[in-house]
Amino acid sequence: MIEYIQQYWLEFLTIASVHLLAVASPGPDFAIVLKHSISFGRRAAIITSIGVGVAILIHVAYSLLGIGILIKTTPVLFQVFSYVAAAYLLYLGWGAIRSPAPKSLGAEEVGKPMQLISDKKAFMVGFLTNGLNPKATLFFLSVFAVAVSPDTPNVIKLGYGLYLAIATGIWFCVLSLFLSSKKVTQFIGEKGYWFDRVMGVVLILLAIKLVMPV
Repeated sequence: MIEYIQQYWLEFLTIASVHLLAVASPGPDFAIVLKHSISFGRRAAIITSIGVGVAILIHVAYSLLGIGILIKTTPVLFQVFSYVAAAYLLYLGWGAIRSPAPKSLGAEEVGKPMQLISDKKAFMVGFLTNGLNPKATLFFLSVFAVAVSPDTPNVIKLGYGLYLAIATGIWFCVLSLFLSSKKVTQFIGEKGYWFDRVMGVVLILLAIKLVMPV
């Protein structure tokens, strides 16, 4: 019994450690949460973060059902996923670059979000940004292949997946709280639309990177 628990505990620690390093690395998820924190405020950023976390379950499902292996071993399918994800990032990036400069704000309005976004759209942006990324699927496929024993029951693997989804959502929610804090938004102030343009360029570069051969 002790060996049984120890085996899965070691698997869990390995997965959690690798995931921590991966989720803290800048990428499309980080960029979109950062953008929403500054442009739309705390609520929108947190809902976007939840969308990212829920999308993790897609990649976990791919890995458990063998779809991840199909994507990995079928270049055409991988390219299709890559181009769809890149097109979506290009769409978001171009929209950010074209964001209009705000009208002159009063002192009490500086640092407040200048635009609005619905909860549904914020969630879907986070969900699609992560869910459409085939490289995220390959990451989870690799983690499950290397760190998890083939003999590990699917229910345990599903537990790992739920942890990864929840941990990802919590990480980006904490990031949202920090980025939407009063000090940060006041620092950016009326120049927030220039930040939008910078993040638009970053999203476009990430889209290009997504379709470039490794």
